[in-house]
Amino acid sequence: MAPETPAQGPTPRYFTWDEVAQRSGRGKEQWLVIDRKVYNISEFTRRHPGGSRVISHYAGQDATDPFVAFHINKSLVRKYMNSLLIGELSPEQPSFEPTKNKELTDEFRELRATVEQMGLMKPNHVFFLLYLLHILLLDVAAWLTLWVFGTSFVPFLLCAVLLSTVQGAPASWWNHLHFQHHAKPNCFRKDPDINMHPFFFALGKILSVELGKQKKKYMPYNHQHKYFFLIGPPALLPLYFQWYIFYFVIQRKKWVDLAWMVTFYVRIVLTYVPLLGLKGFLGLFFMVRFLESNWFVWVTQMNHIPMHIDHDQNKDWFSTQLQATCNVHKSAFNDWFSGHLNFQIEHHLFPTMPRHNYHKVAPLVQSLCAKHGIQYQSKPLLSAFADIVYSLKESGQLWLDAYLQQ
Repeated sequence: MAPETPAQGPTPRYFTWDEVAQRSGRGKEQWLVIDRKVYNISEFTRRHPGGSRVISHYAGQDATDPFVAFHINKSLVRKYMNSLLIGELSPEQPSFEPTKNKELTDEFRELRATVEQMGLMKPNHVFFLLYLLHILLLDVAAWLTLWVFGTSFVPFLLCAVLLSTVQGAPASWWNHLHFQHHAKPNCFRKDPDINMHPFFFALGKILSVELGKQKKKYMPYNHQHKYFFLIGPPALLPLYFQWYIFYFVIQRKKWVDLAWMVTFYVRIVLTYVPLLGLKGFLGLFFMVRFLESNWFVWVTQMNHIPMHIDHDQNKDWFSTQLQATCNVHKSAFNDWFSGHLNFQIEHHLFPTMPRHNYHKVAPLVQSLCAKHGIQYQSKPLLSAFADIVYSLKESGQLWLDAYLQQ
């Protein structure tokens, strides 16, 4: 008898980059590519644990590097991806789009493998335990300041400063915004951190000129470096974030986060109303929010606002992060004051890396930048703050010049 022919599996479907790019989400379908495999995420986006927007930002594109960057247990995630798999790139197709630097991408992936082999993606539990203890000590010190020294202006202000250093936000809300920011930093309509363009500020050289040529004027942008001090650092948390967070967790039914938020408010009321009275407590609460807001805006925007801001150009992961981020020099104070966000470049390239390892990987990143002629920016803390204002002044003037041009 003739030997049986082994059963053949289904012939894989092959796609071109043009076909993938057409499924970018502007229509109904959304596809993306990971390791040359093509996935249909049209229905999955709403169920994506990291949020629908962050995955949609890569629709029609190669998402291999962000997939590796954001997912810790990749083998587990891939099991759930099998149901989304619809084919792969045709053999003659490159592994990623021509807008991306192949040599740079390959070398960054080698760097990523080196970093993992060095153990730099593993957290030091002692570090985070000590960090938690120092936050708890500051929280206790804030209350003791009023209890021991009374409620006059100086102890009141010191208590507010101490409390401002220890507050946080729900993880679900933070991840919703922060994952998008990391996926496409400084990309208009994809990075929520620059949503204040164009209704409040004109950001970046390219977008500001574009706004001026369109003869759009929602604010007097040529004065934005002045009114930034009024509606930027002082107002973001007290007037927007603290209310939007409640809306977010209720709308998305994040009941555990809501419970933690409620316990925070109950605890702070029970702790400080007996010492300050209701009016004094409300004064302290809004003072803390005011100080938090100033810290948050200056520290988070010093690394991004002065950098390149544009529409998504679908560049490779390394180039996307480096053109949108800069560092602040390492020092014990800068590390503590910024929560290690002074290593913003490393934080963006390796978003799941524990913060205590940023300084270890920084020389490797600098070396790769030097090899490919990419600027690795690092500056003093106060210079970084000043650059926010200078960049707003520059982009505001660029908008005005384009706006007035006939």
